[in-house]
Amino acid sequence: MNGDSRQFLLTVVWMFMRHGQRARALAVCEALCEDNPRDGVAATALAELLLGASEAGRALEVLQAADIPDHLAHVAAVLETRALKMLGRQREAAERWRRYLEARKGGARQWMA
Repeated sequence: MNGDSRQFLLTVVWMFMRHGQRARALAVCEALCEDNPRDGVAATALAELLLGASEAGRALEVLQAADIPDHLAHVAAVLETRALKMLGRQREAAERWRRYLEARKGGARQWMA
């Protein structure tokens, strides 16, 4: 798939989500991630849709398999934290969020007690 096709399909996903057609958005996102499991943009969209469908385990797998671009690091941190909390893994969720904050602002600052 070329870059233009990928961008078109990501736009279609956004439009489906915006208009409440989550099942269609999910189908397109799954196809995008099946084509390229490392696509961090498609993975974050798919993870959001999976979390909305209470499929936290799958969302976590999708995020961990992808190469998340730097500009989406905060999105991935939130999605992974949500997925871990949904799975009842509170300590891991807090640690994931702490790692994100430390990477963003440096470990010398105190963010969480």
